[in-house]
Amino acid sequence: MRAQSDDLAKPQEEDSVSSGSSEASTDPLNPEQDEDWEDAEPEEEENLQVKDFFSDETFPSARAMLEFCQDQYGFDFVKVQKDLGVIKLVNYLRSAAKEGNTKPDVSSKELFEDDKYLQPVIEDDALLFCLDELSDIQSSSQPAISDSAKGKAVNGDGDPFARIAELEEQLQRLQSQFNEYRLTVAKTLDERWNDKSSDAQAESSKQVIPAPRDDDSHYFESYSYNDSYRDFIYNNKHLFKGKTVLDVGCGTGILSMFCAKAGAKRVFAVDNSAIIDKARENIFENGLQDIITCHHGKVEEIVLPLNKGQKVDIIVSEWMGYCLLYEAMLDSVIWARDRYLKPDGLMVPSHCTLHIAPIFDPDYIAECVSFWHDVYGFGMAAMMDKINDDVLVRHLDQDVLASEGTPFLQLPLHTIITADLTFVKEFEMKLQRDVDGLDGWCIWFDTFFLPDRTKSPSTDARAETYKDEGNAFTTGPGGKETHWRSGVMLIDRRKSKQGQPLKKGQKLVGSVEYRKRKVNSREVDIEIKWDAGAEEKGGQTWFMR
Repeated sequence: MRAQSDDLAKPQEEDSVSSGSSEASTDPLNPEQDEDWEDAEPEEEENLQVKDFFSDETFPSARAMLEFCQDQYGFDFVKVQKDLGVIKLVNYLRSAAKEGNTKPDVSSKELFEDDKYLQPVIEDDALLFCLDELSDIQSSSQPAISDSAKGKAVNGDGDPFARIAELEEQLQRLQSQFNEYRLTVAKTLDERWNDKSSDAQAESSKQVIPAPRDDDSHYFESYSYNDSYRDFIYNNKHLFKGKTVLDVGCGTGILSMFCAKAGAKRVFAVDNSAIIDKARENIFENGLQDIITCHHGKVEEIVLPLNKGQKVDIIVSEWMGYCLLYEAMLDSVIWARDRYLKPDGLMVPSHCTLHIAPIFDPDYIAECVSFWHDVYGFGMAAMMDKINDDVLVRHLDQDVLASEGTPFLQLPLHTIITADLTFVKEFEMKLQRDVDGLDGWCIWFDTFFLPDRTKSPSTDARAETYKDEGNAFTTGPGGKETHWRSGVMLIDRRKSKQGQPLKKGQKLVGSVEYRKRKVNSREVDIEIKWDAGAEEKGGQTWFMR
């Protein structure tokens, strides 16, 4: 099964796949990747010209501008942003001033829930590059603690710890807002690249110019599944408090740090790649080295420093691969579970469900055919095998599906064994619209986090609508994009029967087979067989390599 990561509407673009879920090259918190952001910052801070909110005046620093703004208009930005947030407030004020409103309404928090205010109004807005300075201004704007007040605090009449907690909360809010801004910048850069590519293609219909690959373009967004881990861990701190945790394939150590912050007594962070060195740095930087210990190597080969007979209470891991099981670490997680987890211990996540749905997208198929028939003026139809034989990794919209997805396998992480990872599962569904014929198949997975190992999500549970105990996320069409996306398998019509168009409500039955390769058990091939009667039936195997 070959993974080609790209948008479904761009057949000429081909990407390679990362070879593991804990590789530094795909990790969202790898400090080495931050080097790319340096170009977005001004080379010399003294050259910044910070524009006033309500006039064309410019200032050499954020402090000078905000002081002018308060003196001239009576607008206390520092005070207002505490409740509303820096990024959105700046862009809201810029937007209001652009419309000639010098007295914008900042009383409604609901107004700032709109994500449109994450988009900069002024290109390269210098104020947004001064977030650290804004933090300094905020701190200096707090009233100084007098000697008498200090005395009261010492005598118990005040609470200096509450003040410290307040400052920590403010710092976390600023960091979160800065991350939001970085995401917005990444999206903007990606859009500009695509615009340039489109313009170049328009100049010559014969010239194929793939859009530049930008692995950071969805740097934060595609790793948003970490929110599901964080939410589960933080919402169930009673499960982690005082417990021993094993993080298999820890990557940058983010999951380990979630567990430590939730009250875990001890965390073992294990990874076989060089990213473990970055994990150590991240853990030390956050002062968690007394709780989290890092171990370099395969979990099957290292020896955890546990007393004889001692086991861990919880195993946490981001082990999933493309189509769930390609290049996945599940074999290692199962081994770690059987070797180290207590009989009543908890697996995080606890369940995964695989789904399948038919695809009908004739426009894309037509683009594929026409593209390979004329590449720089040459016919290269033989390359059609590439898209027909390999699994493509795409983020799809719901409207390309001919039916709702149907689950064909649920993996209970507390009990599944490695033999279960090679399987043939049947499926049945009904078409939800008329189609001229099936163009392919889409496979994705939902991941569930349940706090009770004795419970399971229902077999028809959907992550996007899940409201029972725990939480979940999906990699499926229409959901929030993840770096796994979905697996897309296009039907080779030279090998399959295609008859009359299919009608809404028509039954479609078939089977999905996952076969592990003998050379590498983390690689799988997928075979799908289907039958919709005389009009549509076939069988095909797709590869990821």
